[in-house]
Amino acid sequence: MNTGEDIQGLRKILDMSRWISIFLLCMHFYIRLYQLFAGINLRSEITDRILMQLSKISLFDGWVMVKTAVLVFLAISLLGVKGKKNETLDSKKIVIYAVAGTLLFFGSIFCLYLPFSSGWTAAGYIVITSTGYLFILAAGTWISRLIEDSLTKDIFNSENETFPQEERLLENEYSVNLPAKYNLKGEKRDSWINLINLFRGLLIAGTPGAGKSYFVIRHVIDQLMGKGFSMFIYDFKYDDLSIIAYNCLLKYHSRYKIKPKFYVINFDDLNRTHRCNPLDPAAMEDINDATEASRTINITILVMDLIWLTFWINLILKSWKNQSSE
Repeated sequence: MNTGEDIQGLRKILDMSRWISIFLLCMHFYIRLYQLFAGINLRSEITDRILMQLSKISLFDGWVMVKTAVLVFLAISLLGVKGKKNETLDSKKIVIYAVAGTLLFFGSIFCLYLPFSSGWTAAGYIVITSTGYLFILAAGTWISRLIEDSLTKDIFNSENETFPQEERLLENEYSVNLPAKYNLKGEKRDSWINLINLFRGLLIAGTPGAGKSYFVIRHVIDQLMGKGFSMFIYDFKYDDLSIIAYNCLLKYHSRYKIKPKFYVINFDDLNRTHRCNPLDPAAMEDINDATEASRTINITILVMDLIWLTFWINLILKSWKNQSSE
């Protein structure tokens, strides 16, 4: 698990690897240039004893093996380095630094064979080797950054969470098929949301402006009318859905065996509405049935004080009775 303790432990290991790399490089300098350091009195009995023991290790016999070990521990320390973000960083710059650092790091040995004093050649060897080490360190840090960026482009794991969806168009005489698009491993693909049986119910939820009418309802109206269904539509934002339904009726009118008609009941604008009698004449056996039905309708429509409500209802009923008697 990627816990805090695991991360801290990994950082300690990487830091230790870097310090081992630096220690090996410093010991290489001291052993290789011991005569120079002893000449300027940078020695002691303790360091001589330590040097005696280290000189027995085959790693310090030559300069190739010890420098290779230095780079190995340096590479280990760079495995967990994130580095700083740099938009101008490219692979060409990394290659230049890596090649230059390697040449300086390993080629500095030739400084010891130059015809100059031992002090100057030793100083040149240390400076050039250290410069090559820093160049390799910089190149390794940038490489770690590039590798991390290439592996963490999808920081929210969105691509790995994608999955294949239904791309087949499954139709029947009752179905509604909604076109859709989805992302699969970074690729945009076409798909279908197949509503095979709408008789089981369809719940559409969303805030105002979420696109319920555009993405779902208009397709339901168009496809069901195209299959010969009649529709009862409650147009909450008149006349948005009414226009869609009317245009679909004109479009598919020839498909209906029994030619349908278009009706609108609009209580807000009586100049743009059809008339509808909510009282079924077949259910009215006598005047009392008509009275009770009209009373119920008027009570639900009229919202006012109880006294005025009773007055107006009785007045309306009296008028209707007089008309019925005539």
